[in-house]
Amino acid sequence: MDIDFFLASLSADEPPALSPPLRALWFDAKGDWNAAHKCVDQLSDPDSMWVHAYLHRKEGDLSNAHYWYRRAQREPHRGPLEQEWREIAEALIASGRE
Repeated sequence: MDIDFFLASLSADEPPALSPPLRALWFDAKGDWNAAHKCVDQLSDPDSMWVHAYLHRKEGDLSNAHYWYRRAQREPHRGPLEQEWREIAEALIASGRE
């Protein structure tokens, strides 16, 4: 999979087979924050915690977001949400953790 395939999949009604963190980003891009959060809410791997941090940042709960960034061993993102979403998606796809 590459980022173009992932982005094209957003036109579908259901996500393709994806890892929980990418599935969360898929639902987030479709405007379903709750479904996105459910994908990573109970997971403790670094990728899921990174997406979890992003979701709480998007929600506006910055203290919770910072907690998840720390757990994911990531610096809090300071740029636009759309930029962070794409950076996470590209990193997960490039690493083969799709």
